[in-house]
Amino acid sequence: MTSFTKNIIWATITLVIVALLFSIFTVPAKSPKTISLNELASDINSSTVQSIKVSGNQLNITMKDGSSVTSQKEAETGITETLKSLGVTDQALQAVDLQIVSPSSWEFWANLLIPTILTLIFIGFLFWLMFRQAKTGVNQAFSFGRSNLRLSTFKDRVLFKDVAGLKEAKEELIEVVDFLKNPKKFLDIGARIPRGVLLAGMPGTGKTLLARAVAGESNVPFFYISASEFVEMFVGVGASRTRDAFLTAKRAAPSILFIDEIDAVGRQRGAGLGGGNDEREQTLNQILVEMDGFDRDTRVIVLAATNRPDILDPALLRPGRFDRRVILDLPDMNDREAILKIHAEGKTLDKNVDLRRVAVRTPGFSGADLANLMNEAAIIAARRNKKSIGQEEFLEAAEKVILGPERRSRVISQKEKEITAFHEGGHALVAAAMKDADPVQKISIVSRGFAGGYTMKLPTEDQHLKTRSQFLADLAMMMGGYAAEQLVFGDISTGASNDLKEASDLARRLVTKYGMSDLGPMTFGKSEELMFLGREISSERNYSEKVASEIDEQTHGFLMGAYETAQKILKTNKAALKKIADTLIAKETIEHEEFYDLLKPFKIKPVTG
Repeated sequence: MTSFTKNIIWATITLVIVALLFSIFTVPAKSPKTISLNELASDINSSTVQSIKVSGNQLNITMKDGSSVTSQKEAETGITETLKSLGVTDQALQAVDLQIVSPSSWEFWANLLIPTILTLIFIGFLFWLMFRQAKTGVNQAFSFGRSNLRLSTFKDRVLFKDVAGLKEAKEELIEVVDFLKNPKKFLDIGARIPRGVLLAGMPGTGKTLLARAVAGESNVPFFYISASEFVEMFVGVGASRTRDAFLTAKRAAPSILFIDEIDAVGRQRGAGLGGGNDEREQTLNQILVEMDGFDRDTRVIVLAATNRPDILDPALLRPGRFDRRVILDLPDMNDREAILKIHAEGKTLDKNVDLRRVAVRTPGFSGADLANLMNEAAIIAARRNKKSIGQEEFLEAAEKVILGPERRSRVISQKEKEITAFHEGGHALVAAAMKDADPVQKISIVSRGFAGGYTMKLPTEDQHLKTRSQFLADLAMMMGGYAAEQLVFGDISTGASNDLKEASDLARRLVTKYGMSDLGPMTFGKSEELMFLGREISSERNYSEKVASEIDEQTHGFLMGAYETAQKILKTNKAALKKIADTLIAKETIEHEEFYDLLKPFKIKPVTG
């Protein structure tokens, strides 16, 4: 229902209410009886009438018994003349108290004007509503090409010191800040300042936060808009909004124009994928023209953010437009600790909280993930009616973010509990016995998310490269649960299905992508990606059927080798496996220190491969 229709309905309801109020207050509760003039003449002759009040043509008659009646006389004839013509004698008429009441001017004009005025007011109200709607439509039509550009008010000003990590990225952007503060220093020497800076990184790495920090350090107007807001279904609107956005930023120069998720309009043209939206391409063309059309001394810096720099149009990335590309990586361990300290401000932590330990448990977490972890820890502590956040809440929050919430209400049989305990114990024992495996941080048979149980192993330091021996240790660890079930129960369950899937994928990558098999230093297959989703949709086979068979053999060899390694470790340390499983059945969860304390009596030596 439109607003115009709603206004019409409300106006009608209001008019009806006013009319009802008028009828209630103006109509008497009981109308007097109306008689004819002949009856009135007869009553006067019979001396039953006490008085007559004449108000215009209205006759209000009071009888001697106290009752009241009304009658109407002729409009152009006097009351005396009328009554005498009907046979009323002079003597009878003289016995009646006859009063002539002149109507007041207010009543006269009210009776004359109120119906007219109410009608005119109602019609005027309808016209006002219609003109109001028309005016709104005209304003929308004229402002349709205006950009929805927003200006940051700096109520929560962000500086570089508020952004933990990203040291190299901040160093790149310091030059931008320096130019906005002291442009003459650069222009006098003939330096050309970058007109555009592209911030590229995975979701949650702090692209928008870093752009706000540049504006905060420069202390200049910071305009921001999402690239998706440029594009509409109407032709030409995106280009018009682009012109308006850049014009607004130029008027406020020196300033920063931040375009978030620029890949929404900056996708490569003519790719044949992602649809052929001409409006999107026209918007991109306008951005290209605006950026390349800046005057040399125009002090407007365009910052843009995207997590898919590989799909952007080459014309957008050439010198003169986005001259600089700043890559934002996921934070390392030291950066994660610093980010946690920033997000810990305003929260009450226990004195024994070790954020370094939390940073060790969160490899691969982005800044947004760490902020979420800190919030989850606070929620868990509040739910437990605690006054501060302890180490337990942080570790539980990390697991919740990675795997999902605990499902302790999930009822399983004792047999399934034993299978899960030996399965997870097999993973942990193989990992502990492998020289190149990451240390085990926690083992649990409490269901989380879709996992019936889990073994958490994390590196003690950040790793950017991984060796063949480390991959083989990972494969053996993945096979540990499968081998443990077969060794203890003489049977296997569906609990190992995800382990086998991950192990099979890893083994095939060792052969086809990493060149770590006996087939030598060569990769096999060429993957093509779906540009607007960033996912692999096809793989070109650039090898023969014979090589395909050899790839399968090498993949199978990796898997069987890992299975044999896991089986060997578990058979040698069967007593240790039972001890781990029994502890899990009793306590459901084993932490890092307790796990390695359990292994000390068994003197397990690392397997070198």
